[in-house]
Amino acid sequence: MGNIKFVKENKEVIAANGANLRLKAVENGIDLYTLFGKMTNCGGYGQCGTCVVEIVEGLENLSPRTEVEKRKFKKKPDNYRLACQALVHGPVSVVTKP
Repeated sequence: MGNIKFVKENKEVIAANGANLRLKAVENGIDLYTLFGKMTNCGGYGQCGTCVVEIVEGLENLSPRTEVEKRKFKKKPDNYRLACQALVHGPVSVVTKP
């Protein structure tokens, strides 16, 4: 089990080990997308890159970056992730739309 704290929204949700970060956000009414992302998101398949989040605590409690993330985030800090590609394995704090 791991708690996911969404910092901007001041909301905390409980996630089973291995839960998908994007899915938990959507299930709990957390808006991950900018206006453009709302219209163009791929639905969680790692293709569009619009569900970007910043992990401010607990980066070690997420699955490693996927190849897609490595390509998309070459010039971004290590704590930027695609929510659809990140699996939760412990407590994390997340900033949406960084």
